[in-house]
Amino acid sequence: MANEIIWPEGFIPGFSDNFASNEVIVAGLSAAEIWPWLSEAPLWPRYYANAADIAFDGGKGPHLEENLRFRFKTFGFPVEARCTEYLPPAEGRPGRIAWHGWVGEDSDAENRLDVHHAWLIEDLSGGRVRVLTQETQQGKPARALAEASPNPMINGHQDWLNGLIGAARKAKGQ
Repeated sequence: MANEIIWPEGFIPGFSDNFASNEVIVAGLSAAEIWPWLSEAPLWPRYYANAADIAFDGGKGPHLEENLRFRFKTFGFPVEARCTEYLPPAEGRPGRIAWHGWVGEDSDAENRLDVHHAWLIEDLSGGRVRVLTQETQQGKPARALAEASPNPMINGHQDWLNGLIGAARKAKGQ
């Protein structure tokens, strides 16, 4: 059985207002080679055009860590976030990063958006690696995103995955 995302209560897919899941499996890279490109958040804009203005609270960063508060812009929205899971990949164990993010903390119910965005990066047999990213969202804006076609979350996260793999390949000289 493949590893899967660990969901906090209130963000379980199927019970949330919106859900996006994207996955790639590629050969020639390892979880360790991909990990730095995701775990060091200021690198995101170098390969993902939908991430900008990354900043950390309390003089922390540039690497994510559990309970770290950070901010960034994505899909044109300023997002406040707290890293809720951070586990680097190791032999026989996938890497995991997740954060709870929110837009409009002081907003009314019409404008508040809460998300749980999680990543799993695991080595597979045959020199392959699997990168899974999933996001659940709660709030009225999430319901509107779920009805949009094409789905901006699916397309945006696929761009993120493609950029992540491309950055790791370029760093490896592939």
